[in-house]
Amino acid sequence: MKVLITGGAGFIGSYLAQEYEKNGHSVTILDNFSTGSLGNLKSFGFKGQQISGDIRDYVTVDNLVEKSDLVFHMAAALGVSNIINSPIESISTNILGSEVVLKAAAKFNKRIFIASTSEIYGKNPKQPLSEEDDRVIGTPQNIRWSYSDAKAIEEAMARALNIQNNLKVTTVRFFNTVGPRQSGKYGMVIPKLVESALKQEDLMVHGDGSQSRVFCHVLDAISAVTKLLESNKSIGEVYNVGGIGEVTIKELAEKIIKQAKSSSKIQYVAYNEVYPVGFEDMQRRVPDTSKIENLTGWKPERNLDQIIDDVIKYQKMVLEAEDAK
Repeated sequence: MKVLITGGAGFIGSYLAQEYEKNGHSVTILDNFSTGSLGNLKSFGFKGQQISGDIRDYVTVDNLVEKSDLVFHMAAALGVSNIINSPIESISTNILGSEVVLKAAAKFNKRIFIASTSEIYGKNPKQPLSEEDDRVIGTPQNIRWSYSDAKAIEEAMARALNIQNNLKVTTVRFFNTVGPRQSGKYGMVIPKLVESALKQEDLMVHGDGSQSRVFCHVLDAISAVTKLLESNKSIGEVYNVGGIGEVTIKELAEKIIKQAKSSSKIQYVAYNEVYPVGFEDMQRRVPDTSKIENLTGWKPERNLDQIIDDVIKYQKMVLEAEDAK
């Protein structure tokens, strides 16, 4: 089978490339390498085709989609810092780019998977969040919500093409997917805190640390995706994919310090000292994953301690490699 992965050099995308290549499929990656990394591909010896390009280039996208049997649309501008600092480019990539990819999949009648996000739900206070729950979004003046809006439009386009053109699309809303290879550069909390702990630096916790999240190991997320694609019943549907064990960011920082055997301390930082105007956080975000479990039997297998241990192990290798240079 010929598999196309947009954003395939990114964190989750590279694991998909590894999974499908391992199982004997031919994999092509389209990535502009703005947040993706050749290092992610080199880490498992990627042998497929790498194309440096933009998902808004409809000629390139059409050519690649036409030649593929299965499309994973993983490319997106992501990360809170990235969205706030480059909002216009991020909106363009996430809306126009997705339109190009989705229309190509519909044009050539290809099976497509799109990666959405828990950001869709905004700051809905109802927890846990199920796929049918409403979006509760802050003012457009808080630019952070532009990412949620753009991904919602992407989902709406996928839904419309499924109804009008019978697009064979499955959508997953990822909740805080974490693991080795993930960078803390764009605001991802666990790799950022782990790196600080290993360097014996203070761990910066925003606000008072009482905000809570649920984290999912990337290997569990990949398992969820592959199981969904085994069933045609997932076509036209949206699924939450997330982990188990809600934790506050303060508790998370304490666990990381303990598991990294670090002497670091926690330092609390006000949001306005970290982010420019346009940021707003949400207090809780917890996934209801019963829909995917009912269809496929999928459940996350790795708990938060295992996630932290895997990230610590990976970050140690990165830091040792940097010291060796």
